[in-house]
Amino acid sequence: MSAHFDVTTLGETMLRLSVPVGRRLDEARTLDIEIGGAESNVVTALSRLGRRTGWVSRLPDNALGRAVLRTLRADGVDVTAVRAVPGERIGTYFIELASAPRASQVIYDRADSAAARMTPGDVDWDYLLDTRILHLTGITAALGAGCYNVVAEAMRRARAARVVVSFDVNFRARLWGAAEAGERLRPLIAQADVLFCKGADASLLFGCAGGAGEQMAGLRALSGARAIYCTFGERGAALLAGDTFHEQPALPVQIVDRIGSGDAFAAGVLDGLLDGDPLEGLRRGVALAAIALSQHGDRVLTTRAELEAVLAQEGGDVAR
Repeated sequence: MSAHFDVTTLGETMLRLSVPVGRRLDEARTLDIEIGGAESNVVTALSRLGRRTGWVSRLPDNALGRAVLRTLRADGVDVTAVRAVPGERIGTYFIELASAPRASQVIYDRADSAAARMTPGDVDWDYLLDTRILHLTGITAALGAGCYNVVAEAMRRARAARVVVSFDVNFRARLWGAAEAGERLRPLIAQADVLFCKGADASLLFGCAGGAGEQMAGLRALSGARAIYCTFGERGAALLAGDTFHEQPALPVQIVDRIGSGDAFAAGVLDGLLDGDPLEGLRRGVALAAIALSQHGDRVLTTRAELEAVLAQEGGDVAR
């Protein structure tokens, strides 16, 4: 019997409060509100490409939690297994967008949020595992002991159910240190079927040194993943599938907002994998990342037609 979903995931989605490029948070009088979370960003992109997706989390039972649900539902993501809890808070983060030579700055206000209190008992496992691919990230694992246990349990159950496990390292230095993250993430990446990792994180967390191919070979020694995808910023991305190594250059892009491009890359890869083509996934991932960089907000709001146009390099200045 076929799975109900193409991709399911779990994690925290927050309110994002930002100022325009060139403005400072400490002088802000108004803030732009978006929603964003690594896992929900991935399934939002996939839903907009026509895939069947579901997202599991905990949210406060108030107007802010309902705003998240309404937004994801409008994007086509199934949110029926999200648990709404009274008297708790939603995670938020503030971002000061900047252009070179300054770096954008993020301030988290997510400690003790409803999602950070998630435990295995909050998850509808039958729902989560009724899927072709389960996508998880190291961000959720970093939110606390309960969330780490949820990720570990999800991996264990998925492997027992023969569901493909996709795992994105997604290191966040503001959530935990590199030494702790490397130690805690090793048993998780060892169980992944598909692994995502930034080249910089492969070096920092796992000591994988050298060029792209050498770093990815180091990751393969730590993981049983049949496909490993690494991103290298402006240099593009690469795939190691078995002993075959592929590189894909980044597309030229005028950057509007850097947040969410890694999640867009993961979504493109998973879209290709759902069609049985890991290399095409690499191409789609790089293209979706470029689309994400060209628009405001964490979620990459696109269509299958736009993705295909970018892949074909047909995108012009104006579509009339």
